[in-house]
Amino acid sequence: MLKTKRVYEDSQAGDGTRFLVERLWPRGMKKEELEMKAWLKDVAPSPDLRQWFAHDADKWQEFQKRYRAELKANPEAWKPIIEAAKHGNVTLLYSARDTEHNSALLLKSFLDKRLKK
Repeated sequence: MLKTKRVYEDSQAGDGTRFLVERLWPRGMKKEELEMKAWLKDVAPSPDLRQWFAHDADKWQEFQKRYRAELKANPEAWKPIIEAAKHGNVTLLYSARDTEHNSALLLKSFLDKRLKK
């Protein structure tokens, strides 16, 4: 099962394998404080897409199309998440304040579809 969680929330036993799915390191977070298996920078939106989106909810629909296209073109980036999810819970960690319009939610949706196949 895939879940999402802000990096600033405490880890819990039910989180399973935790991956940071952001291109940039979260502000104010020390690397030794963040419990995670890996930092998967390449699964995050490209720098150009991230800067274009700039967490503007009005751009959310177009961002989804563009980010899905990036994900489809780069399966090696998200393969470790799929493999871990086959063996237990996986939590995708993100730092965005917006809990409804962020790349981790879209990534979860994208991967959920692949896990059902």
